[in-house]
Amino acid sequence: MSAASESRWLDLDNPVKRGVILFVGIFVLVLAVGFVQGGANAGLLLSQALAYALIALGLNIQWGYGGLFNFAIMGLMMVGGTAVMLVSVPVNEAFWTGDGPMLLGRAFLAFLVGVALVMAARQVNRIGIRGGWRTAIIVLAWFIGYVIYRSQIDPAAAYIEANAGFVGGLGLNPILGWALGGVVAAIIAYIIGRICLGLRTDYLAIATIGISEILRALVKNMDWLTRGTQTVSPIPWPVPLPQDYQANGVSITDSFIYARFGFFALLVVIFAVIFYLVQRAYGGPWGRMMRAIRDNYVAAGSMGKNVTGRQLELFVLGSVLIGMGGAILVTFNQIFDPSSYQPINHTFVVWVMVIVGGAGNNWGALLGALLIYIVWIISDPLAQVIFVNLSNWSQSMGWGAIPEIDSRALQMRVFILGVIITIALRYAPKGLLPEVMRREK
Repeated sequence: MSAASESRWLDLDNPVKRGVILFVGIFVLVLAVGFVQGGANAGLLLSQALAYALIALGLNIQWGYGGLFNFAIMGLMMVGGTAVMLVSVPVNEAFWTGDGPMLLGRAFLAFLVGVALVMAARQVNRIGIRGGWRTAIIVLAWFIGYVIYRSQIDPAAAYIEANAGFVGGLGLNPILGWALGGVVAAIIAYIIGRICLGLRTDYLAIATIGISEILRALVKNMDWLTRGTQTVSPIPWPVPLPQDYQANGVSITDSFIYARFGFFALLVVIFAVIFYLVQRAYGGPWGRMMRAIRDNYVAAGSMGKNVTGRQLELFVLGSVLIGMGGAILVTFNQIFDPSSYQPINHTFVVWVMVIVGGAGNNWGALLGALLIYIVWIISDPLAQVIFVNLSNWSQSMGWGAIPEIDSRALQMRVFILGVIITIALRYAPKGLLPEVMRREK
């Protein structure tokens, strides 16, 4: 290969060549992890990273396509996890054979009564009641509806927790739970969007942070539905588990490799289909309209585009993928633990993936998710190795050992993430694979 051709191949200004080089680098990094930690850990890392890639793709639809600040990622992931848990966990006979279903039915009817009261109160202007009196009636309707609902749900929750533990699941295939997680997240996103999409930038971000914390508090404290901090485990897999392979005579090490890469293969198929559909949509007229709204919503609105309606589409579509990704992570980890959800792990990291990868570019979201998640995971054991060696050297010099190596190594995750963000924003402010605008000639 001549020097000129080699220089052209290493031209990082070309987005295609840059993408190929970066993805090859990710592949080499995964091979290194597999060589050092084993194939089973590589399968675990790839499966979780691809689930996060789906979540990052959802955020890229919201932020990269529409410029919408969504900090409710953690809450939507919890909703997806709750959905797959309720669908795939085995049926709880203690709940269904007792009075739990009847009590929950009463609570649901009370909820419908409360909704009907509020809806009726909102229509009192038709009979001439307006202004402050209408507001007072609506507030009173909310209060009465809340009291009616709590009068039924509280005894139902107490009975279920005392006699059945929680409602249990339906014992269905987890893939149905993934789909339901996306649907429930979409419904919640639609409600959030109808309320909050009139806000702009930082106000929308603040509102979604609050909504995320509300969702976390609800899921964490509904012990009758989610078992709260007691967790639900094991969550079934849609593919054979390591135990299934071991029952057929496969060794323990090989069984984890087969099972995890089998799960990863399923995720690859699902992700490829979703990625293809999103990529086609963004490259067509719909995508051009969304870019026009993102870049100048005033001009787009003056041309007859329903700006808020189109932004609501993006918000709901992105939330579907976030909810599905949250459900996939719960399935893969085989445990649903509401107390394990933290903003830094389930919101901040996802934003870093999109920013570093390249907002507005689906390939960038995929690259950022793989890179950031792999670095996030391997930085802990790598920091431990470094600290242990430094501690041994420090002891040999008579300076004493480094205390609390485990906690210090865990904190290095955030430090390394901060370094990556700083370097990326300095040398690639639009991301490693920035958005490419294709113009018709």
